[in-house]
Amino acid sequence: MSGAPAARVFTWPIRVYWEDTDAGGIVFYANYLKFFERARTEWLRSLGVDQSTLRDAAGGMFVVSETSVRYLAPARLDDELSVTAALEAGGRASLIIAQQARRGDTLLCEGSIRIGWVEAATLRPARIPESILDVLKNFQ
Repeated sequence: MSGAPAARVFTWPIRVYWEDTDAGGIVFYANYLKFFERARTEWLRSLGVDQSTLRDAAGGMFVVSETSVRYLAPARLDDELSVTAALEAGGRASLIIAQQARRGDTLLCEGSIRIGWVEAATLRPARIPESILDVLKNFQ
Protein backbone atom coordinates (compact mmCIF):
# COMPACT_ATOMS: atom_id res chain seq x y z
CA MET A 1 0.00 0.00 0.00
CA SER A 2 1.73 3.11 -1.19
CA GLY A 3 1.47 6.07 1.13
CA ALA A 4 0.08 4.04 4.03
CA PRO A 5 1.79 4.62 7.38
CA ALA A 6 3.97 1.76 8.62
CA ALA A 7 2.46 -0.36 11.36
CA ARG A 8 3.95 -0.03 14.85
CA VAL A 9 6.08 -3.03 15.68
CA PHE A 10 6.25 -4.74 19.07
CA THR A 11 9.50 -6.57 19.86
CA TRP A 12 10.03 -9.35 22.43
CA PRO A 13 13.43 -10.93 23.27
CA ILE A 14 13.71 -14.72 23.27
CA ARG A 15 16.75 -16.84 24.14
CA VAL A 16 17.21 -20.18 22.34
CA TYR A 17 17.40 -23.12 24.80
CA TRP A 18 18.30 -26.79 24.32
CA GLU A 19 14.62 -27.69 24.17
CA ASP A 20 14.20 -25.40 21.14
CA THR A 21 16.80 -27.16 19.01
CA ASP A 22 16.77 -30.32 16.89
CA ALA A 23 19.41 -33.04 16.50
CA GLY A 24 21.38 -30.73 14.21
CA GLY A 25 21.67 -28.07 16.91
CA ILE A 26 19.45 -25.55 15.17
CA VAL A 27 16.02 -24.27 16.16
CA PHE A 28 13.40 -26.83 15.14
CA TYR A 29 11.20 -25.18 12.51
CA ALA A 30 7.92 -25.55 14.44
CA ASN A 31 9.38 -23.73 17.44
CA TYR A 32 9.32 -20.45 15.54
CA LEU A 33 5.52 -20.68 15.83
CA LYS A 34 5.96 -20.93 19.62
CA PHE A 35 8.22 -17.87 19.55
CA PHE A 36 5.63 -16.01 17.48
CA GLU A 37 2.90 -17.03 19.95
CA ARG A 38 4.89 -15.67 22.89
CA ALA A 39 5.50 -12.37 21.12
CA ARG A 40 1.80 -12.00 20.16
CA THR A 41 0.73 -12.74 23.74
CA GLU A 42 3.19 -10.21 25.17
CA TRP A 43 2.17 -7.66 22.53
CA LEU A 44 -1.48 -7.99 23.54
CA ARG A 45 -0.52 -7.88 27.23
CA SER A 46 1.46 -4.66 26.60
CA LEU A 47 -1.76 -3.17 25.20
CA GLY A 48 -3.70 -4.15 28.32
CA VAL A 49 -5.33 -7.20 26.71
CA ASP A 50 -4.75 -10.09 29.12
CA GLN A 51 -6.12 -13.15 27.36
CA SER A 52 -7.11 -15.17 30.44
CA THR A 53 -8.92 -12.19 31.98
CA LEU A 54 -10.49 -11.43 28.62
CA ARG A 55 -11.86 -14.95 28.31
CA ASP A 56 -13.59 -14.60 31.67
CA ALA A 57 -14.82 -11.04 31.09
CA ALA A 58 -15.84 -11.22 27.41
CA GLY A 59 -16.55 -14.93 27.05
CA GLY A 60 -14.28 -15.26 24.05
CA MET A 61 -10.72 -15.86 22.99
CA PHE A 62 -8.33 -15.67 20.07
CA VAL A 63 -7.39 -18.83 18.18
CA VAL A 64 -4.93 -19.30 15.33
CA SER A 65 -6.77 -20.09 12.11
CA GLU A 66 -4.02 -19.76 9.51
CA THR A 67 -0.24 -19.48 9.32
CA SER A 68 2.26 -18.79 6.56
CA VAL A 69 5.93 -19.00 7.51
CA ARG A 70 9.17 -18.52 5.55
CA TYR A 71 12.48 -19.77 6.94
CA LEU A 72 15.56 -17.85 5.81
CA ALA A 73 18.46 -18.67 8.16
CA PRO A 74 18.97 -20.91 11.20
CA ALA A 75 19.05 -19.88 14.85
CA ARG A 76 21.21 -21.90 17.23
CA LEU A 77 21.55 -22.69 20.91
CA ASP A 78 22.03 -19.60 23.12
CA ASP A 79 21.19 -17.13 20.34
CA GLU A 80 19.24 -14.13 21.53
CA LEU A 81 16.42 -13.41 19.13
CA SER A 82 14.13 -10.43 18.69
CA VAL A 83 10.65 -11.56 17.75
CA THR A 84 8.22 -8.98 16.45
CA ALA A 85 4.48 -8.62 16.07
CA ALA A 86 2.66 -5.97 14.04
CA LEU A 87 -0.97 -5.70 13.06
CA GLU A 88 -1.09 -6.20 9.30
CA ALA A 89 -4.86 -6.21 8.86
CA GLY A 90 -7.89 -6.30 11.09
CA GLY A 91 -11.51 -7.13 10.61
CA ARG A 92 -14.55 -7.68 12.81
CA ALA A 93 -13.77 -11.35 13.53
CA SER A 94 -10.07 -11.84 12.78
CA LEU A 95 -6.68 -10.15 12.69
CA ILE A 96 -3.61 -10.80 10.58
CA ILE A 97 -0.37 -10.34 12.48
CA ALA A 98 2.95 -9.96 10.63
CA GLN A 99 5.81 -11.50 12.58
CA GLN A 100 9.58 -11.85 12.29
CA ALA A 101 12.40 -13.50 14.22
CA ARG A 102 15.80 -11.84 13.97
CA ARG A 103 19.26 -12.38 15.38
CA GLY A 104 20.71 -8.89 15.37
CA ASP A 105 20.18 -7.55 11.86
CA THR A 106 19.74 -11.02 10.34
CA LEU A 107 16.18 -11.99 9.44
CA LEU A 108 15.78 -15.68 10.30
CA CYS A 109 12.09 -16.30 9.87
CA GLU A 110 9.00 -14.32 8.93
CA GLY A 111 5.36 -15.14 8.90
CA SER A 112 1.79 -14.03 8.75
CA ILE A 113 -0.57 -15.38 11.40
CA ARG A 114 -4.36 -15.03 11.26
CA ILE A 115 -6.07 -15.13 14.63
CA GLY A 116 -9.83 -15.31 14.91
CA TRP A 117 -12.15 -14.52 17.79
CA VAL A 118 -14.37 -17.35 19.03
CA GLU A 119 -16.88 -17.83 21.82
CA ALA A 120 -15.01 -19.67 24.56
CA ALA A 121 -17.85 -22.06 25.40
CA THR A 122 -18.71 -23.16 21.85
CA LEU A 123 -15.59 -22.24 19.81
CA ARG A 124 -17.90 -20.66 17.25
CA PRO A 125 -16.62 -17.58 15.39
CA ALA A 126 -17.79 -14.27 16.83
CA ARG A 127 -17.03 -10.57 16.53
CA ILE A 128 -13.99 -9.20 18.31
CA PRO A 129 -15.16 -6.95 21.19
CA GLU A 130 -15.08 -3.24 20.30
CA SER A 131 -12.86 -2.51 23.30
CA ILE A 132 -10.10 -4.69 21.80
CA LEU A 133 -10.53 -3.24 18.32
CA ASP A 134 -10.21 0.27 19.79
CA VAL A 135 -6.97 -0.65 21.56
CA LEU A 136 -5.56 -2.14 18.35
CA LYS A 137 -6.53 0.91 16.28
CA ASN A 138 -4.65 3.13 18.73
CA PHE A 139 -1.55 0.92 18.37
CA GLN A 140 -1.32 1.27 14.58
